[in-house]
Amino acid sequence: MPKNKFQDVIFTIIMVFVMVYVMICYNIALNIGGMKNEVFLSAFHELVIMGPLAFILDFFLVGPFAKKKAFSIVNPERDNPFMIVLAISVVSIIGMCPLMSLAATLLFKNAGSQFIAVWLETTALNFPMAFFWQLCFAGPFVRKVFGLLFREK
Repeated sequence: MPKNKFQDVIFTIIMVFVMVYVMICYNIALNIGGMKNEVFLSAFHELVIMGPLAFILDFFLVGPFAKKKAFSIVNPERDNPFMIVLAISVVSIIGMCPLMSLAATLLFKNAGSQFIAVWLETTALNFPMAFFWQLCFAGPFVRKVFGLLFREK
């Protein structure tokens, strides 16, 4: 886990890239009726917009809130570090998924008068994917990469 602001920025950049890129691929695949090779390239066009937005939301809003809320649930001095990571991750997903789904609805869905319905549908479709991708793949992968970049002495 990050030990200072610089490490926190690097960790957040890596996590945002891994989470947002996959979630964009997932949403494009949903929109076109299935996964195709071109999805991987198309996702980079949206990543230019959604990546910085996710960084800002996570670094300045959701991340601090998630840590504060998680530390009200678990105690870093007595609980297993896995439980701390799990608590922070789950609270982050609960915050980021509706916010990023809102951004996607505004920017890419052309929802018109059905905005609320489309946003709720987008959030409902994204939440299970975001939850399992974060907890089972992205989180462990990013923590491993981060650990290799910032080895503790």
